[in-house]
Amino acid sequence: MATRPALSTRTLLVCAAIGVATGILGGIAGVITPVVIIGLPILYGLVLGVHVLPGIIAQEVLRLPLVALMTHVIAALISSAFNPAWAMRFIGTALLFGAIQEGVAALTRYRAWGAWRFFISAVIIGAIVAVVVWFVVDLGAFALWAQITYLVIAVLGPVAWTAVGLAIGNSLRKAGVAAR
Repeated sequence: MATRPALSTRTLLVCAAIGVATGILGGIAGVITPVVIIGLPILYGLVLGVHVLPGIIAQEVLRLPLVALMTHVIAALISSAFNPAWAMRFIGTALLFGAIQEGVAALTRYRAWGAWRFFISAVIIGAIVAVVVWFVVDLGAFALWAQITYLVIAVLGPVAWTAVGLAIGNSLRKAGVAAR
């Protein structure tokens, strides 16, 4: 007797489509990152926050286990085409962000899909982004107001991108992408 695969071909194709689209955005973010860090470093957390999109959109559309992680990995591979030297950074970020998003979903047994759940993972990711931003731009060398602003933007970047991802995912659901 044949068993049903964990992720259907249709699910994998939706993950791939979302991964490619968000991977292009991640690749663009990777290309502009050095410019942002040098020219307007206060926005780095907002740029880094774009990497939450693959999992948020995939989970909002499909509402299944493993879709965030799968979509993140696909997006990381696409982003790596823009800057191959950062391939491991893209993949590491994808695994970390995807694991956090899957972990929060798993805590609710993949049954709670309210926006609050997505924003919990966004705040957790934002806190991690804030730590990364602290070290990448050496915030200790800045005035206190700049440090606070950096950290607030670093946390709010993933939260803002999560809101964008939820809007996109909701639109895709309404368009029938998740129909079975």
